[in-house]
Amino acid sequence: MKRIALEWVAKAEGDFATVERESRARVRRNNDAICFHAEQCVEKYLKARLSEAGVSFPKTHDLTILLDLAKPAEPMWEVFRRGLAILTECAVKFRYPGEFADKKTATEALEICRAFRKAVSESLGLRNGR
Repeated sequence: MKRIALEWVAKAEGDFATVERESRARVRRNNDAICFHAEQCVEKYLKARLSEAGVSFPKTHDLTILLDLAKPAEPMWEVFRRGLAILTECAVKFRYPGEFADKKTATEALEICRAFRKAVSESLGLRNGR
């Protein structure tokens, strides 16, 4: 695997570890952080796959734009479009005052993240995201 793709994977795994830890918290669980880091994990995994395929991508946090760029290499990933749109919205919506993620939203973000991580891991031939 290309060095840059491996670096994106390492960054994605850092976010995934944060999502997993926070989702298990029994005291002061931060649902906003779960949503944000789930989006970050998926974004970095998309960028890893794009890097591995040699596809340039703009500086963006819009996961559907990145999905569009990945479609030629991964046409089956279209099934993730709705979930990626949800994560894109979550990453911005809950970062600032005025909105807070509830447990249901955070759980959905976690499930989307886990499913997409599995798909990318299979595509890149990784075991458990590594």
